[in-house]
Amino acid sequence: MATTGSTESEERRRQLLASLEHENVIRLTEAAGTLGVSAMTIRRDLADLEAEGLLRRVRGGAISVIGPRPFEERRSVRSRAKELIADKALALVPRFGSIAFDASTTVGTMASRLGPRSGLIVSTNSYPTYASLKGTLGVNPILIGGETEESTDTFVGPLAVQAAQSLRYVRFFASASAVDATFGTTEVSLAEAQMKQAFARVSKEIVLCIDSSKLHQQATAASLELSKIAVLITELDPGDSQLDEFRDRVELR
Repeated sequence: MATTGSTESEERRRQLLASLEHENVIRLTEAAGTLGVSAMTIRRDLADLEAEGLLRRVRGGAISVIGPRPFEERRSVRSRAKELIADKALALVPRFGSIAFDASTTVGTMASRLGPRSGLIVSTNSYPTYASLKGTLGVNPILIGGETEESTDTFVGPLAVQAAQSLRYVRFFASASAVDATFGTTEVSLAEAQMKQAFARVSKEIVLCIDSSKLHQQATAASLELSKIAVLITELDPGDSQLDEFRDRVELR
């Protein structure tokens, strides 16, 4: 028979994982207050969950294990942060010309909130993003097809890379699995990293739209050098100390 202590521990860890699934991050002090236990108890819980491969501990809490996830599963994670980022990024979308959107749900949120334009071409390798743009007045969405990356619901591969590079873009709006001030952006999939590199090569400017839970992290595949990124948009105030390492490297919004 399970003891009361073990039952409470299991319930606590279930709630921690549920919070991580929704927010992508667990903050130690906040979790201790919400669950009514000490910070040391939460540290032990996080250590046990890390040992099971369910999260990765960082200073002040824990973050999700970075890995490929389908579009619909990613869409609900930190949705409020994505909305704030989208609202900032939309100010940089021109009325006409050509731009590119990557296959992230952060940029997908932008697509769903984009208003009428006057002959704007938008290329993307994400079908959900393409579908969001399809009915927008004055927007001509172009779906970059190729091989399907089933783990992320995107189009990738040599044909997709070639198609992505057949146009020239004023701006490329991208997110990333992680970004680090030294190593730039990284992705969970090499094929996805290659797609972003393809869009970036033919874009005048790169705008990185990424939520704060992905700052100071690294995934598997190298993607974009930080020196190539013109603007970094997060849900944070540009003066937030979490952005200090990026402050002299890119424009912050």
